[in-house]
Amino acid sequence: MRRADREISDRERMEAIIGRSRVCRLGLSCEGAPYVVPLCFGYDGEAVYLHMATEGRKLACLRANPRVCLEWDAPGEVTPAAAACGWGMAYESVIAFGVAEELADEAAKSHGLEQIMAQYAGQGQAWTFAPEQLARTVVVRVRIEAMTGKARG
Repeated sequence: MRRADREISDRERMEAIIGRSRVCRLGLSCEGAPYVVPLCFGYDGEAVYLHMATEGRKLACLRANPRVCLEWDAPGEVTPAAAACGWGMAYESVIAFGVAEELADEAAKSHGLEQIMAQYAGQGQAWTFAPEQLARTVVVRVRIEAMTGKARG
């Protein structure tokens, strides 16, 4: 990282940023071109869970190349300055890398969907998913291989 003074290396702090985030951006390489899409997500400390329809560009890209990049951010206040290039912004962000895998087992898919619900509804509530819901939903797990964070106060 070029700006070592802004690097976040503490895993707990990175996970706190992920926990506060409402959107995960999924970066894919699709047909030789980059493709980024914002998604709802869940995180269990080891993997990120995403859900999607059983067809579409995002799923086709994942099947062609399952290596992905994930990004979360928490933007802060803009800091104005007298010169245009002197402006700045407070922020926190996390970038992670991993390999996406489609989950086929109903129990694994349910776990992934439970993690997504927990991200938005909070922990502690039990959710159930009907077999027909699971059949029409693709649940993807991305095991985190590497993660880095960055912040500017």
